[in-house]
Amino acid sequence: MNPTLQGYSAAVIEAADRAAVGGIAAELEAIEQLAMSSAPLRAALTDTSVPGAARRAVMADLLEGKVSAEARRLAAFACRVVPAPHVPAALAWLSARARHDAEGRAMEEPPLSLTQARERVAGYATALFEDMSNDALESLEDDLFRFARIVGATPGLRAALTDRDLEVPARRGLVSQLLEGKVPATTLALVRYTVTGGRARDIVGTLNFLVEQTAAARGWRIAHVRAAAPIAEAQQATLTDSLGTLTGGPVELQVVIDESLLSGAIIRIGDLQVDATARGRIDALREHLVPAGWESSGFGSAGRGHETTAQTEGAD
Repeated sequence: MNPTLQGYSAAVIEAADRAAVGGIAAELEAIEQLAMSSAPLRAALTDTSVPGAARRAVMADLLEGKVSAEARRLAAFACRVVPAPHVPAALAWLSARARHDAEGRAMEEPPLSLTQARERVAGYATALFEDMSNDALESLEDDLFRFARIVGATPGLRAALTDRDLEVPARRGLVSQLLEGKVPATTLALVRYTVTGGRARDIVGTLNFLVEQTAAARGWRIAHVRAAAPIAEAQQATLTDSLGTLTGGPVELQVVIDESLLSGAIIRIGDLQVDATARGRIDALREHLVPAGWESSGFGSAGRGHETTAQTEGAD
């Protein structure tokens, strides 16, 4: 199964009320059956031409108000992160994982390569990030950085945490002894999962990797909007909700007015950029209509230096 989904599901199920996990498993099973029985839905979720972010938004919208928040988060995230043809299998896997936890048979994390293990820990972190403010993310980043430096500079501690012969529960217990009551519960949970889902010999490297991931998550929370005219409060609220659905977490708008765009706006959030301006559409038309070679002759060159046309990144 996709390593990122493994980590994400571990975080969501771990945070859920124990008595509710069985219900979450049943809901996920029903979602998987719906995806398999509905030809239009199955086609949308398994279409490789549909960006992962769009598949996530479709699933989140479909399930809103119909299942628990946990089942909705898990199903929507699976649609975003796994390759399109594997979405039904991912939904079935999520149901099985939740069922195991509900029955007290927690699934052990299988050994993975270094890169995949980091992806699994990053998936766990992503689930935590979705409920955190920018200030909390900044605090988490600092905590992870400091703990990585402590482990790296303390030979005895580093030897214990990187000892593959020491059972995982023992290493997790050591982390708890060191950090419990000294850092927020979120930090403790993430470091403990670094021991569970990561590679023992790479704990310092994984902690440093998580510092970078946390910094990137903070960047994803700010949507930079360059608009041709002021945006009404109602429109800003709608845009904020739409971007929140797309990214999976709360988004803050930073709006700058640029009348040269003529109309519409350019939206940038992390490495996602959408050009919905009149200037962008004009330039896109120029690319299609101006014959090759005209640029070098001096024709069709007006208005260069603009932003690129819409690009939406998706995981397939």
